[in-house]
Amino acid sequence: MGRLRQDVDPAEAGLDPGALHRLDGHFVRYVDEGRLPGFLVAVARGGRVAHLTAYGLRDVAAGLPVEPDTLWRIYSMTKPVTAVAVLLLVQDGLLSLDDPLDRHLPVFARPRVYTGGAGDDVRTRPAAGPVLIRHLLTHTAGLTFGFYHRHPVDALYRAAGLEYSVPPGKDLAETVELYARMPLQADPGTQWNYSVASNVLGRVVEVVSGRPLDAFFAERVLGPLGMTDTGFHVGPGQAGRLAELYGETDEGGIEPVPGLPVRGRPLFLSGSGGLVSSAYDYHRFTEMLRRGGELDGIRLLHPDTLALMTRNQLPGGATIRSFGAPVHREPGMDGLGFGFNVSVVTDPARTLAPSHLGTYGWTGVATTAFWVDPAHDLTVQFLTQVRPKKLKVFPELRRLVHEAVRD
Repeated sequence: MGRLRQDVDPAEAGLDPGALHRLDGHFVRYVDEGRLPGFLVAVARGGRVAHLTAYGLRDVAAGLPVEPDTLWRIYSMTKPVTAVAVLLLVQDGLLSLDDPLDRHLPVFARPRVYTGGAGDDVRTRPAAGPVLIRHLLTHTAGLTFGFYHRHPVDALYRAAGLEYSVPPGKDLAETVELYARMPLQADPGTQWNYSVASNVLGRVVEVVSGRPLDAFFAERVLGPLGMTDTGFHVGPGQAGRLAELYGETDEGGIEPVPGLPVRGRPLFLSGSGGLVSSAYDYHRFTEMLRRGGELDGIRLLHPDTLALMTRNQLPGGATIRSFGAPVHREPGMDGLGFGFNVSVVTDPARTLAPSHLGTYGWTGVATTAFWVDPAHDLTVQFLTQVRPKKLKVFPELRRLVHEAVRD
């Protein structure tokens, strides 16, 4: 078990202490107003943690505080870990980014694309080409989520019990087989649509490696990085440090809500959003990314592989907004491209919040976030546990961190 600590004074790391005080104050107000239960924010520069604040409660009913070693459901911040696992298999020569998916999962052979209709009257046509591994890593495979309620294919996912990605009682292999029965929303490689793709990648990792996803993560990613508090479940000795999960109410407050089962190994190992982690552990993961694929003398990814993961992979330099399905064509997606399970800033002048060119990262549905800013040798993580309805944390977080950086 590791515990994140501040290593250096902010000013020594080129950060403005006054701006960081304003950053803390902003989110302290969110807690004091009952909009967040508590939070942890960490800012590091050159690998040294220069700002670390834990405030509020990890369990409101029990009155337990947020601590540096609190455990958090990181949801979609799992996806970059899955991307690293896939790229390790690419480096091993066991997988190629341009492999057709059906080479490893034959159930995805001969994909079909939705053309019209609904329910039992759905019309489809053969896809223009196969789903490739790179399509899954870039969310351009034509898959979707059932909870969007924006496209007829979303409704087909819901009808199959896939509104929240996994039907009760199904494991990863069984769930991915259900995904394969759904028509694609678009031809592979022609549209960005955030989706269940990382769960499919998790199954690819299992099939290609011959290991369960949790075992492969532990052996090839988490273990080598010393991420001993990260996994798909918490053990008895960790359970007391797990933050409770909350949802935003219609009035802007918070209330406890059920989350992924993490007290005991889950049947469904989600490469899309199944990990629990700590600030210390995820800091080590972001440090590996910042350092080009290496940490403490242990190299996971070749620098060229890491560079591939963290640069825009959308065709012709497109942005998520310009290349995305209608549900994603919102101002917050402007100026952002997409790499392998991370967003990438391609045009800072068009992003909703201040950003630097080449900054990459991702978020989780319980209002967690991380990013790496290579131009300023900066890593940031923000951890809380609220599934939002209207709550908008990330634009202000980015603005306040941006104000703290001294060139």
